[in-house]
Amino acid sequence: METIQLGKTGVDVSAIGMGGMPMSLRDRPEESQSINVIHRALELGITFIDTADSYCKDESDKHHNERLIHKAISTYNGDVSHVVVATKGGLMRFGGNWTRNGNPDHLRETIRTSFEIGGKPIDLWQYHAPDPNYKIEASLAAAKEAVDAGMIRFVGVSNFSVEQIQRARDVVDIVSVQNQYSPWVRSPETDGVLKYCEQEKLTFLPWSPFGGGSRHQKLTEIKAIAQLAKEKGVSVYCIVLEWLRAKSPCILPIPGASQVSSIEDSVKAVEVKLSPEEVQKIDQQK
Repeated sequence: METIQLGKTGVDVSAIGMGGMPMSLRDRPEESQSINVIHRALELGITFIDTADSYCKDESDKHHNERLIHKAISTYNGDVSHVVVATKGGLMRFGGNWTRNGNPDHLRETIRTSFEIGGKPIDLWQYHAPDPNYKIEASLAAAKEAVDAGMIRFVGVSNFSVEQIQRARDVVDIVSVQNQYSPWVRSPETDGVLKYCEQEKLTFLPWSPFGGGSRHQKLTEIKAIAQLAKEKGVSVYCIVLEWLRAKSPCILPIPGASQVSSIEDSVKAVEVKLSPEEVQKIDQQK
């Protein structure tokens, strides 16, 4: 598996990661199936797995995905010493809805729970989304405290603007940014975030790379993507993942998976190469 460096940490991770969210929402698969998916991802060389405390059904189910991933990694027979688990905190799941909570006391509590689940320092903890009710500086002070206490190795942010990233970096060292980016959501190209990540050598993690919801089923309707998939003998999903990787060397796609076939397909993207002209063809269509 091809690797890239996580920010400026000196830590190398797989060039394609895996998102754990589909394994823990209301329509989650059986636990045994999810563990098989994670084990297969590890076999294929994936060493970056993205999760969150809020990847669950509701608040009574909080931290479900983190516990699932920890169980899978701890029962894997191979070497897991280089596996990086990136989690997030700052969203609540009351009634299954997503709401922001940047209360520093809440973040301290959820960081500690995430830390205790993993049984070791959290590899990468990300503030899931800025809460307008709390200053970014106050919220991320909780992360800085956890870094100083040895509970967190590295810190990232999610759903942040350039100005918000800069404010976060005044509080604690930031190594990654996770914002939405797909053929339908191209805002990182125009809002300055992707350019800023390149300049500052921050890893950019595009969430919902296939569009989220039912959009992933409509990728075949994007002519350029469908045509390139046919020409190269791969899925439209592989084309999208490689399109994202071709956009910037700082991009690390984290496609979600809940089936072994899905993660097996995703890793094939590293074998696909798109020319600048092919990337441009996709850029010109929506």
